[in-house]
Amino acid sequence: MGCSVFNLLFWCLIFWLFCHSSHIVGSQTGNVDVVQGTVFVNGTAAAKTDDDFICATLDWWPPDKCDYGTCSWGSASLLNLDLNNTILFNAIKAFSPLKIRLGGTLQDKVIYESKNDHQPCSPFVKNSLELLGFSQGCLPMSRWDELNVFFKNAGAAVVFGLNALNGRKIGSDGSAGRAWNSTNAESLMRYTVNKGYTIHGWELGNELSGGGVGTRVAADQYASDIISLQHIVENIYTGFEVKPLVLAPGGFFDENWFSEFIDKTPESLQVVSHHIYNLGPGVDDHLIDKILNASYLTSGSQAFSGLQRILQNSTSSAVSWVGEAGGAYNSGRNLVTNAFVFSFWYLDQLGMASIYNTKTYCRQTLIGGNYGLLNTDTYVPNPDYYSALLWHRLMGSNVLSTSFSGTTKIRAYTHCSKSSQGITVLLINLDGNTTVKVQVSTENAASHGAVTIQQQQQQTQKTKFARMSRDHKVDGKTREEYHLTAKDGDIHSQIMLLNGKILTVNSSGEIPPLEPINVSMQDPITVAPFSIVFVDIPSVGLPACA
Repeated sequence: MGCSVFNLLFWCLIFWLFCHSSHIVGSQTGNVDVVQGTVFVNGTAAAKTDDDFICATLDWWPPDKCDYGTCSWGSASLLNLDLNNTILFNAIKAFSPLKIRLGGTLQDKVIYESKNDHQPCSPFVKNSLELLGFSQGCLPMSRWDELNVFFKNAGAAVVFGLNALNGRKIGSDGSAGRAWNSTNAESLMRYTVNKGYTIHGWELGNELSGGGVGTRVAADQYASDIISLQHIVENIYTGFEVKPLVLAPGGFFDENWFSEFIDKTPESLQVVSHHIYNLGPGVDDHLIDKILNASYLTSGSQAFSGLQRILQNSTSSAVSWVGEAGGAYNSGRNLVTNAFVFSFWYLDQLGMASIYNTKTYCRQTLIGGNYGLLNTDTYVPNPDYYSALLWHRLMGSNVLSTSFSGTTKIRAYTHCSKSSQGITVLLINLDGNTTVKVQVSTENAASHGAVTIQQQQQQTQKTKFARMSRDHKVDGKTREEYHLTAKDGDIHSQIMLLNGKILTVNSSGEIPPLEPINVSMQDPITVAPFSIVFVDIPSVGLPACA
């Protein structure tokens, strides 16, 4: 009997090791398929983003916010974040500017300290009997001062989420009745203007649209509240040449709710913001299967296309933003949403959102939880930070229609280059066992059929990148490539390599330079298994990029 149990345990271990190894780059076995593919790029602009498309969030969650028995927030709250941390400062400064959205679930339970208060400005206290699991919290004006000074010096454009539940009564069915009481928010806004702080936008509420999270507000009432907020902004910022944006609702896309809301705010709303957690809960054991599934990634376009359709058919001049996107809700999942593999989902989201005219995309979070661009404890950048920074520096605002033939495992997106009149192509290889040799065509993609050529080829474990001096002149004969891979080929790794070199801050907390390699235009783009490649091609001139 004991021997049988031992054998069973042995084979269970073998099975576990086999399953675990399926998420390690296939090239470690030495046998890699090679597929030929072509990326077809249309020369006219299909959509347009903001120049500062990349955005990140900061949240209110205190250290005792826990999910599935794990408390992953540490001191990453707006109330306790270390604003003296050099890496944090440099990480924001590297974007110049980085949009930062201040908000999250608890924003609708925040009271702003004012001189008329007769109660102490108390922090959040965990209480399972309270809405959203915490008591009301307070933002001291001394902390608001510190945040504004820090963001100004770091070069951030701040969007602040206002408390939209103030003054409302929560019904037994979860609906929030009555109009928004704007008194406390107006006090904060006047204080902000009087101190000379610049706010890029004021957003009302967090996840109160449609069915809501915890509670909800009806579309017609929300529209009325937004009209009130617009009047307040116009009044407070009288005489200002540039006024802050008014954003809402910062919730999950619900077609009927959003249609009614947009229809009733044609003159009062500049940005329609929505949230994305399309991978499900962070506890889901199938997160990686979803991330590596091209069809699943494509299904995430529904919210983008639905909102675009509503805006196109409305009289509103408002634009679309993703105000918060962490992929997997309830703080994400350690070694997935903060690891190399998540750049497949994240960069694909950026590419897909751009196609549907999304102007800004805010990642949950800059720091905090298990989906931060920065490590919650050390502030050291996680892989997605470098993916975001490369996008910000390379991908211009004009979006080009792009398609790919050769394999369904390649995700391809193209923008006009940010620093030249050429194009930048983003290629994401979801296959851990296949290298793809890619040609770029700027002819009409519709006239080309899909052609796939496969062959077996022995390759060494380590991807080799031919290096050339950055002094090598770009004369139309070369292009610049940025190859992103995981350390040791492990997609769960929190260490990213750029062209084979580890990306990490130095002893002074400085963000490393992101240097490309120069490659002959005559050579195909080699996209290794489980890798991401940005390709900047200055010599390709298209009408949209002139």
